[in-house]
Amino acid sequence: MARISLVNSQKQKLEELLRAKRAGKKSKFPTRAYNRCHLCGRRHGYMRFFGVCRICFRELATNGEIPGVTKSSW
Repeated sequence: MARISLVNSQKQKLEELLRAKRAGKKSKFPTRAYNRCHLCGRRHGYMRFFGVCRICFRELATNGEIPGVTKSSW
């Protein structure tokens, strides 16, 4: 329950930051907005290009749900 409320509040902060940025205003505390995984809400290990954390990325890549990503082997 606590994680869901954190995710929701962070989404609101990020939306406000982007809205202010589009309007040409500078945010007072821009470092308070951080990225979260769209699937599980994790904030560490976030991959900006894919929009998910490293754990969800690995699961999606293993299942073949991310096109163009293959498992490397030596």
